[in-house]
Amino acid sequence: MKIYNLDKVKSIFNRYLEDKKLRKTNERYIILEDIYNRNDHFDADDLFISLKSRSTRISRATIYNTLDLLVDCNLVSRHQFGKNKTVYERSYGFAQHDHLICYECDKVLEFCDPRIHNIQNMVEEIFGFNVVKHSLNFYGVCTDQQCEGKKKVE
Repeated sequence: MKIYNLDKVKSIFNRYLEDKKLRKTNERYIILEDIYNRNDHFDADDLFISLKSRSTRISRATIYNTLDLLVDCNLVSRHQFGKNKTVYERSYGFAQHDHLICYECDKVLEFCDPRIHNIQNMVEEIFGFNVVKHSLNFYGVCTDQQCEGKKKVE
């Protein structure tokens, strides 16, 4: 569900670049827009292919560098969902959520459960700790027998 304003996201990124005294290049903003027009988890190669299909000439190095900047300014989240593969997702204006990751097909499902928020509050109170964010991932095997990525048992 889209609950962000692209102009606001660009403004946050613009301010971040100014504060860090970094150049505000058109390529960086094209990458930001592409990310915020996606509805999935993606890796740098997915982003490269998406941008290339739109006839942009943005290098992989620029994509990796921009992803690092976007993670640093909290507009994008970086995840390591096993298999040494780094994936990203947009994060500004999106509710905290957790993930289910299938070992076989690499499908990632998102879910929210208010009980997790209650546990977070309890942990803060017990340990005198202010939780800013958390990451909860469950790994297993999806039960969808029609899953295209699922290994076939013979």
